[in-house]
Amino acid sequence: MMHAVDVVQVTTPHEDQLLLTVVASAGDTALAAEVLELRAITEQLRRALASRAVIDQARGMVMALTPCSSARAWDLLVDVSQHCNVKLRDVAAALVATAKGEALPEQLQRELRRALRRAHAADRR
Repeated sequence: MMHAVDVVQVTTPHEDQLLLTVVASAGDTALAAEVLELRAITEQLRRALASRAVIDQARGMVMALTPCSSARAWDLLVDVSQHCNVKLRDVAAALVATAKGEALPEQLQRELRRALRRAHAADRR
């Protein structure tokens, strides 16, 4: 089972609308639009940071299991993600969940094995 990264939302859509209404009634719609845009950017950054932590954990697991560099571990995770058509953060979350006893989905297991074989074959050349 793949897990999404839990992220705390900065504001609710209702709160955003309320802010927009209050600021707009004060006559500064440009300010309201900027505040909403900044809140959206903040939310995107929160998600990116949370995703990055899980991806870095998964990268460390790959590095420990398959003695390789950080860059090679990243490439392996990206390879699995692309071949499975699963977001990188979801591949990483599934791999990290195995440390808590969860099984890695069969498709991810298969693609991880294939990615490792391709990497080892490339190293032998």
